[in-house]
Amino acid sequence: MKIDLTDTTAGKINKALVEGRRAIGTPAVGMVLTLVIVTDEENAYDALKAAGDASREHPSRTLVVIRRVSRTLRDRTSSRLDAEVRVGAEAGTGETVVLRLYGEVSDHAQSVVLPLLLPDAPVVVWWPVDAPIDPAGDPLGALAQRRVTDTYACEDPVRELTARAAAYAPGDTDLSWTRITPWRSMLAAALDQVTCEVGGVEVEGEESNPSCELLAMWLADRLDVPVRRTLSAGPGLTAVRMDTNCGSIRLDRADGRLATLSIEGQPERAVALKRRDTAELIAEELRRLDPDDTYASALRYGVDRLGGGDREPAEQGPVAVATPEEEAVKAPARRAAAKTARKAPTRKATAK
Repeated sequence: MKIDLTDTTAGKINKALVEGRRAIGTPAVGMVLTLVIVTDEENAYDALKAAGDASREHPSRTLVVIRRVSRTLRDRTSSRLDAEVRVGAEAGTGETVVLRLYGEVSDHAQSVVLPLLLPDAPVVVWWPVDAPIDPAGDPLGALAQRRVTDTYACEDPVRELTARAAAYAPGDTDLSWTRITPWRSMLAAALDQVTCEVGGVEVEGEESNPSCELLAMWLADRLDVPVRRTLSAGPGLTAVRMDTNCGSIRLDRADGRLATLSIEGQPERAVALKRRDTAELIAEELRRLDPDDTYASALRYGVDRLGGGDREPAEQGPVAVATPEEEAVKAPARRAAAKTARKAPTRKATAK
């Protein structure tokens, strides 16, 4: 069921939601969170489709905020709110409200969104494109426990990662980080199978791909070894190679679907490592609403400290000149870090 409201208010939208639920015979509200999507007309359809697919796992009230550009001075000084209320089959397993803001009201979107939030439920804000540099400082981001951005949609993703690190606040996350969850799990599992010490790592992938940079920073941060970033034709991440004192560990994915895991002294194994769509990524992020400390630590490591590519080689510091005694002291910590590096999502409580 779809209800169109022109030049409306938040109170009328809430009334339309109640009437829509009664009309389709589902007056009870069983949603677990509010998902606020801040986007433009060009990307609204794709974002809504991804949110609708994710709602099968996370029934939610989805609020889509679209700021419409006013072309004349008269339009810019006047305010109007149009809404499209969707319930039932039109909204997946939850409710959807598409908000189009005109004129001065577009600068105060938080005032429109606040009365529409589900009471006593978590709030997640997602910017598919054009995210603010400081999501937690944004008026809409301040309403949320979790703020999701996507540096892959930025013009200069590597520079954006540096800005994200400077403005990071607990609750921030990025879909470029979510994309490498299977890679991190597979690499952590591979290190669990050996007792070797890692001396260096090479991460290969597309140029200006933030997921490649984040994976390289995560490995450098957790293993405390030099990590070299090299370029390939893609798609996305193509290989990770770890040099250890008992042979190399390689995870190669040339076609974006199937990878090969090679560990010295063991047979090669084929691993399903396909590139996931946006619906799967946003569904994964909605499974955890607590701060992601592993992401924060990797992000703050810094892109500039990586070696390879078109950057200057990273300084290896004491790792390159460590004495045998120092290496023996660091070995247990490295093995423990590799075992605990895997992200452990915290599932939210089931809605009652």
